[in-house]
Amino acid sequence: MRLIRRLVLLTVVCVGGVAAYNYVSENGWPVRPRAAALEAKIAKEEATKLATKAAAEASHAATRLGGTVSDGALTAKIKSKMALDDHVEARDINIDTSATIVTLTGIVKSNDERDRAVRLARDTEGVTKVVDRLQVRKS
Repeated sequence: MRLIRRLVLLTVVCVGGVAAYNYVSENGWPVRPRAAALEAKIAKEEATKLATKAAAEASHAATRLGGTVSDGALTAKIKSKMALDDHVEARDINIDTSATIVTLTGIVKSNDERDRAVRLARDTEGVTKVVDRLQVRKS
């Protein structure tokens, strides 16, 4: 009977010692292998390399498409200026942008509306030239 008590006590002390060691060494229970932590670190480094490469590719693609994006942005700026203006019917005016050259086509009600539309396009930042192909509607 003493032998069994001693074995149980020894087992409890050993389990308690292992638990205390794992708690102090921050390995947790059960003991985690260090290889998993190393693999996670390697995976993180690889992910960082891939993310850097993807960012460089995206930057390169954006640079190649920069002209197209800025043409659309320039057209949108002019169209929104005309839509907010009380003297211009923006729905009847088509705006084509090529680089920094803007072409206005369509039908307007008066010469004043035509002048106002051309002025709004010229005053937009990024526009170097405005080609006026607007026609005045005859009443």
